[in-house]
Amino acid sequence: MSRIGRLPVAIPANVKVAIADSAIQIEGPKGKLTFTHRPEVSVEFDEAARQVKVTRSSDSGPVKAYHGLTRALILNMVKGVTEGYVRKLEIQGVGYQAQIKSPNTITLQVGFANQITLKAPEGVTVTLSDPTHITVSGSDKQAVGQFAAEIRAVRPPEPYKGKGIRYEGEVVRRKAGKAFSK
Repeated sequence: MSRIGRLPVAIPANVKVAIADSAIQIEGPKGKLTFTHRPEVSVEFDEAARQVKVTRSSDSGPVKAYHGLTRALILNMVKGVTEGYVRKLEIQGVGYQAQIKSPNTITLQVGFANQITLKAPEGVTVTLSDPTHITVSGSDKQAVGQFAAEIRAVRPPEPYKGKGIRYEGEVVRRKAGKAFSK
């Protein structure tokens, strides 16, 4: 049996769970998330124990994978509606900066002739602590991570000078430049 899938997901007191057919809806203080699981997997909510249990129909390889995946996605949803997810990015380079012109729209000036404008998806919030530090937050882990990756992909850090957009704490391996002979 899947070691991850067999563990029940504890549901905090301030979170509501609704299961209808193959859809599970979780609502908490930070928002509401919905997930439709595969038909090979069944999800049950035990109201007395405040736990969600995931079971599977067979022991074939893909079904085992769906079992653990479904349980992990439900746990991520519970954490998202209670605590939320945050990804922080930093911009390095002379003249490189970010601005917020309208709510949840970020404008990047990172060495191109034009400014790059990105609109955050619904449920994702973008804030700036200063022009070189971006914070992406929301209740959906996948949406937060995807939008942070889209921002980073505009100008990923280059290995020679380290200029570009990187995750906070990301280590960029630096390369030595060309060596000139005398």
